[in-house]
Amino acid sequence: MKKLITVISLLAIFTIISAFSFKKEKFQLNYCIQPNAVYTVSLFQDDTDFMPGYGKTYLGFKEAIGFKESQGRYNIVNSLGYIGKYQFGEATLNTLRIHNIDYFLNSPKLQEKAFKANCSYNKWLLQKEIATHVGTTIKGIKITESGILAAAHLSGAGSVRKFLRYKGKNKRIVDAYGTTIESYLKKFAGYNVSVVVASKRPKL
Repeated sequence: MKKLITVISLLAIFTIISAFSFKKEKFQLNYCIQPNAVYTVSLFQDDTDFMPGYGKTYLGFKEAIGFKESQGRYNIVNSLGYIGKYQFGEATLNTLRIHNIDYFLNSPKLQEKAFKANCSYNKWLLQKEIATHVGTTIKGIKITESGILAAAHLSGAGSVRKFLRYKGKNKRIVDAYGTTIESYLKKFAGYNVSVVVASKRPKL
């Protein structure tokens, strides 16, 4: 009986250790601390089509865009001066009534609020296009609300409006690094962004 209990106990301990090791290997996050910055980067994430644990929720949407833009890093400025986790330009920040760039760069909380506010503003600007084009297919891409909002984040609402109006037949629109509207419409399609409320003057 004692030997049986010992064997069962060892098997139970082995099972628990194995399960913990697997979970740690698959889902551990790496926190790299540098002056005035905290970065949260997945150890195994190499694409934005799937963010573990988030699914096609708004959280999954914003984290996927954040990873695509900056690998989730808040305190970062690219070669063209776009800043933060979501790589905002100064003009967009001014539209959102954010003028203290240094404070913004070092405030993850404000950056998250700014992303949602910008989505709300773009949703207001593109409400007619969303109503008209969601569910259609353009150049083989199924148009969704989240794809439209992501594309607007990339290149602005005006560029997205032109793309949808001419069904992608106008001059190809790319950002300074060669990223196209089409790629964002496709990559970020199908997320549930119903929590984003269209607003002309969204609150931070």
